[in-house]
Amino acid sequence: MGKVKVGLVQMSCVKEKQPNLDKAIREIRNAAAQGAQIVCLQELFTSLYFCDVEDYENFKLAEAIPGPSTDVLSAVAKELNVVIIASLFEKRTEGLYHNTTAVIDADGTYLGKYRKMHIPDDPAFYEKFYFTPGDLGYKVFQTKYAKIGILICWDQWYPEASRITALMGAEIMFYPTAIGWATDQDEATNKEQYDAWQTIQRSHAVANGVHVVSVNRVGFEQDGAMKFWGGSFVANPQGTLMYLADHENEITTVVEVDTKLTDHYRTHWPFLRDRRIDSYQPITKRYLDGE
Repeated sequence: MGKVKVGLVQMSCVKEKQPNLDKAIREIRNAAAQGAQIVCLQELFTSLYFCDVEDYENFKLAEAIPGPSTDVLSAVAKELNVVIIASLFEKRTEGLYHNTTAVIDADGTYLGKYRKMHIPDDPAFYEKFYFTPGDLGYKVFQTKYAKIGILICWDQWYPEASRITALMGAEIMFYPTAIGWATDQDEATNKEQYDAWQTIQRSHAVANGVHVVSVNRVGFEQDGAMKFWGGSFVANPQGTLMYLADHENEITTVVEVDTKLTDHYRTHWPFLRDRRIDSYQPITKRYLDGE
């Protein structure tokens, strides 16, 4: 569609839900004042990252989607004429929960939701305790400013997810995310982990010829045991960094992307054209050992 101004909100969170929602709305306004047309919030922005423990009390943080948070954000989107990408803890029904991102168009219309497909279960990231894997498939949303694809955090490691989303026509791919370092790790390990995280997402931009916007939380949580590493970024369709946030600070910034560059890069580097789709059937197997 052309040039689009995307807003990234990289923020730290507190335990109480309302102050986080209030802060997010302030920063959406901040981004809109800078000219943002699409604003992406980080994963699970209304709370601390609660998946560091398996605690049944944390299910009380969940809400319906659409529901209270999307109602508030819809009014803000309409007022400011911005698209809002909002990652929330969804209560689907009694005992059934998802890690879900809602998309609200610039006129305040709730366009729908994407439920996180890949669910991790690592030390301090016990998401399988809370979240049912997504069952809506991969999704794109036609907003006022662009057709956008949404994937969430752990999805970022899977080229299959980004490929399918791109094949559905996503012009910009957004990744709300929450990832960080254990504070007892050495600096070399920290760098290696962050570089891997950034590199895999930049590779999705290259392979699919689309802009990638990754928005991560920042700050110390888990009683200081975890430092969420920020480092939010925007990559162009050849993986070049157009913006890179630091690892320390809350940041709200706006970056202009040009979705028309997709045609340029896909024409000059025709990875999409040259795919051998007739040879890809084995990708649906868990492992190719004959079983």
